[in-house]
Amino acid sequence: MEIAATTALCRMAQGEIGFNAGEAMALGALIGAYQEDDAGGLRALLPLAGRTLIEYQARCLAAAGAAPIVALVERIPVALNEAFDRLRGEGIAVVAVSESNEAVSRFEAGSHLIVLADGIAPDMGDLARLLEEGDSAILAVPDDEAHADFERIDGTHRWAGLAKVDSGLLGATAAMLGDWDLQSTLLRRAVQAGARLLPSSPGEGRGPFLASGEEAMAGFERRLLVASRTAREDVVSRYVLPLVEEFATEKLMETGIRPAWLVQVAVAMTLAAAFCFTRGWDWAAVALLLLSTPLDLVAQRLASLRMKPLGPSMLSRRLLWPAAGLALLALGWFEARHGSGWGAMMAALSAAAFAEAGRLERVGSATPRGEWLFSRRTAIWLAIPFVIGGWWNAYLGIMASYAAASFFTVQHLRHRLTP
Repeated sequence: MEIAATTALCRMAQGEIGFNAGEAMALGALIGAYQEDDAGGLRALLPLAGRTLIEYQARCLAAAGAAPIVALVERIPVALNEAFDRLRGEGIAVVAVSESNEAVSRFEAGSHLIVLADGIAPDMGDLARLLEEGDSAILAVPDDEAHADFERIDGTHRWAGLAKVDSGLLGATAAMLGDWDLQSTLLRRAVQAGARLLPSSPGEGRGPFLASGEEAMAGFERRLLVASRTAREDVVSRYVLPLVEEFATEKLMETGIRPAWLVQVAVAMTLAAAFCFTRGWDWAAVALLLLSTPLDLVAQRLASLRMKPLGPSMLSRRLLWPAAGLALLALGWFEARHGSGWGAMMAALSAAAFAEAGRLERVGSATPRGEWLFSRRTAIWLAIPFVIGGWWNAYLGIMASYAAASFFTVQHLRHRLTP
């Protein structure tokens, strides 16, 4: 499974994996982008998740902290130039060079380089392990039938398409290169210089992917979709929304929609639902809330596919919970003013207070069977039978009891599990 690789990516994005502070500013990357695929086009331009392979490669390297990122090309067709423009729009600058000596000039003397072979989509777990190596290292796969298309290193190993070398070795290789292939020659010289061979991550859905054509890329795209699945922490996201989440992610990954926009839309819809509750427009409010529930899940998956995981401190993500609490209070306020008295408002306040206390109790710790505890999504979906029957007083009372029971359950479990 790709869970470990996705975790590695998140740790990279949050700065937990990489070189020390002195080395972090001197990590560059070199990508090959000149070999052709089975149809005669560039491997680098094969479609992947609505973009191209080279964009995925650049995002992986940028997530690892590499800068500059240099692409070694023979020519720059319009599609490749458009890919570079899209990357620049994301804040990832890729410099295209056509000569080995020009590539050398782009890197600082004494810096480390991540070399990524032409047509290779790296395993993020492999990349994380490579970053942790202090010296030169080469990722290797077994010399077997499954890896017959990978470049051979020796009688038992083939190159997984990732290596870490010193920029001095790149300069020395370019100086003696002539008409030879830069990446292959650099690989040979790194082996001769004693670079350590690291085995690539074994297991189904792990390890590097070598692009050959569009059909093969479709299979890898499915692998990425599976890897982007996040932990489903409540019963609704686990049992109700997976199909919606999967469908939306597949469709939206081919668009230019930014993940942050989806979270912002979810917040706006929740606030709009709160307004609808104050006007007595119950059906509109519940519809808005229901439509908002998968948006942050889809946003997380899109962000993972684009190698830019959403940060936990992201303002719109932090606003989802209080916005939902505001909608609950708006419902209690309306019911209190229209025949239910102060009890409705007190139930809404109690539900919101216990829900927030339970959320704070759960921060930083896993709760056994925690998906059955009170959550924003669960509270929204439980409203369906009550809006049909108009039983809002019962709903508010049940939510207050549910939130309180969840809070005391979390407290009990935390104290019981604490040594």
